[in-house]
Amino acid sequence: MADHPPRIMLIGAHPDDADIKAGGTAAMWTDLGFVVRMVSLSDGRAGHHEMAGPELVTRRKAEAQAAAALIGASYEVLDHPDGELDDRLELRHQVIRLIRSFRPDLIITHRTTDYHPDHRVTGLLVQDASYLLTVPAICPDVPHLRQSPVILSFSDAFTRPCRFEPHLVVNIEEKLDLIVAMLHCHQSQFYEWLPYNAGHPEEVPTGEEARKNWLADRFRQRIAPLADRYRDLVIRTYGDVEGKRVRYIEAFEVSEFGALLDREARARLFPFLPRSSDPVASIDRKRWVDLPEGS
Repeated sequence: MADHPPRIMLIGAHPDDADIKAGGTAAMWTDLGFVVRMVSLSDGRAGHHEMAGPELVTRRKAEAQAAAALIGASYEVLDHPDGELDDRLELRHQVIRLIRSFRPDLIITHRTTDYHPDHRVTGLLVQDASYLLTVPAICPDVPHLRQSPVILSFSDAFTRPCRFEPHLVVNIEEKLDLIVAMLHCHQSQFYEWLPYNAGHPEEVPTGEEARKNWLADRFRQRIAPLADRYRDLVIRTYGDVEGKRVRYIEAFEVSEFGALLDREARARLFPFLPRSSDPVASIDRKRWVDLPEGS
């Protein structure tokens, strides 16, 4: 058992990815004194129809910092151009150094199955870094980790080449208003760019309170299907009575590239989940170091 508060790193491709995918769970962690760092590998400079470049970067970094401050987390936005992330060695090494410097117990990031190339590359960079985090000769300027952290994936609805299969679901209904407040900080996105990109900018109301209520309604509509989609796991986690009542969740898949999320790790990293059912991820996997020579 580690003697420090658990350290959680949420690695998204853009400044708002971590918030919208795991903001409620992040708030539950910070309530318990966990150290939460949200990361965007890109600076968001392409995420607008009227602004671009340094002006937008400055705005989006400020939005991210404001969102993180609401839950007592930190937000780190790297300087890579939005829409141009790739899997070159330089970026992999930066991700290795980023993770080693923070020394997380748990990482959550995108799957490599996603509509956005930045999301796919972000997931790939974390995947490719996962084993190398423990190799002293790689990026020797930053001390290596003795073992890889647990790695989870944000939920998504994409099915090819493989669909998202959750191992953990978290009831975040009590944090719904706080998540909306975090997203409200990203005004350039949720009131400007995303409505424009989706073809309905006229739907965005004027006035602070009206906008926030509109955003809350849209966010509830966005995540409501998750609880029903994974209702069996919700019931196994929260029990038959409570599990049938849960309306809003965040869901995560355990990556086979990180440390095993066993019962002890689950209890430490997700202490707000009920212990009775304890649905532990059971992944049958072997790393190459465990295989006989020639495999």
